[in-house]
Amino acid sequence: MAIQKGKDLLVKVSDGAGGFVTVAGLRSRSLSFNAEPVDVTLSESVGRWRELLAGAGVKKASVAGAGVFRDEASDALVRGLVFDGAIAEFQIVIPDFGAVQGPFQVTGLEFRGDHAGEVAYDLALESAGALSFATA
Repeated sequence: MAIQKGKDLLVKVSDGAGGFVTVAGLRSRSLSFNAEPVDVTLSESVGRWRELLAGAGVKKASVAGAGVFRDEASDALVRGLVFDGAIAEFQIVIPDFGAVQGPFQVTGLEFRGDHAGEVAYDLALESAGALSFATA
């Protein structure tokens, strides 16, 4: 994968009609994957080194973004998810790599503003089920 522009990493939310709407105004975004280890170390473990059980931990993905709302449709979709506590289908597009898709819940939506600046927001998503990956 060659060097990519950060602005091309996109966070999209399902529009409910089979398509996806880009969450507009995001100036920064990140996607992280985590897998919790399951420690199965015993007193008989070789050299008392920790042993982990492969494939047994809980996997999760987190998405974070910050920016300014610029689009009424994506603003309404995200705000509705927060107030309803709903889980929706999201798609995170990684340029020249692929897309991660699946159910996410909005776990944080924070607004802030400076006296002489625009209103900005921070967005946090947590995976809420199995995710899929498709190459570009």
